[in-house]
Amino acid sequence: MRGACACAVVCALVALCASAGLDEDARAAAERQLLSLLGMPRRPERAGRPTPPVPRAMRLLYEAQGAIPAAAANTARSYHHTPTQVDDRFPGEHRFRLYFNLTAVPADEVARGADLTFQRAAGVLTTQRLLIYDVVRPGRRGKSAPILRLIDSIPLRPAEGVVTADAIGAVRRWLVEPEHNHGLLVRVIEEDSQGKDARVPHVRVRRRASENEDEWRASQPLLLLYTEDSRAKAARELGETRLTRNKRGASRKGHRAHHRRKEAREICQRRPLYVDFAEVGWSDWIVAPHGYDAFYCQGECPFPLADHLNGTNHAIVQTLVNSVNPAAVPKACCVPTQLAPISMLYMDEANNVVLKNYQDMMVVGCGCR
Repeated sequence: MRGACACAVVCALVALCASAGLDEDARAAAERQLLSLLGMPRRPERAGRPTPPVPRAMRLLYEAQGAIPAAAANTARSYHHTPTQVDDRFPGEHRFRLYFNLTAVPADEVARGADLTFQRAAGVLTTQRLLIYDVVRPGRRGKSAPILRLIDSIPLRPAEGVVTADAIGAVRRWLVEPEHNHGLLVRVIEEDSQGKDARVPHVRVRRRASENEDEWRASQPLLLLYTEDSRAKAARELGETRLTRNKRGASRKGHRAHHRRKEAREICQRRPLYVDFAEVGWSDWIVAPHGYDAFYCQGECPFPLADHLNGTNHAIVQTLVNSVNPAAVPKACCVPTQLAPISMLYMDEANNVVLKNYQDMMVVGCGCR
């Protein structure tokens, strides 16, 4: 199944890269096929919308080759607080309600982790504690108090840097009950004061009047959501493994001289294929990479198969039968035998930054099957 999927990805890429010779319907069909294989129902519409800055944390994840810090996750999304009228109820810096709109997360994705990061302020000498509550039900002034569920409690020591809270408990509830996403209540208290609010909070929770947009962007809280989509989940549960070279030892060494006489360009091997996202019209929503080397496999699988062609036992038998009776069966096919993933950083329709690891996107080795 994985090999077939990989071949379909390569075929769709080849069609898009050669789309100058396709009519509009054929090009649109190739684009739909590739988007489907990438797990996207449609191309994100970004006409007229500026691309927001990519958070540094997302850049670092991408530069780490998509090393997402949550077991089984293959996607990371970043969110900043969405301002609302509720913000005016929290004028201080010791208490604030953060709201993250997760409605753009596809229904087939399962949350595997959620980190809420805060920038820490310098110069605070007291020991404090950061409390994170899921607002299960908001309160009504003069009528009822809010229902809060504590999801994390973190001691803050006098130091600069970043503090990270675990928000997975709230995020999983929001994904199941999006209509009951009332955000998170963030509170900073003095550690040894029996719950007294901190006068000079050690973390940044809201924008100050004196800050410009760039300053606040570097200091505002950031929610990083790590998910696993249905394709990655199915592949993991089925325990699929990559095809590896079938070593057959010295019994077939005598076949190599025959292939040295063949023209090198005729033999099954990896060929160059560079996908430029600008050329296929995707540079408006893909942030990085601008393109990548996908490669593809092409060439003959002649009898007898040499070791370096990575033929399976079945391919060897098929090639043997073909050499005796070409009308009975075709020759073995030159296909990818080893594939590698790539990471893509892109903007979704809700203008959120998404990092996704896509398996089987780059051909590493070819062979006869």
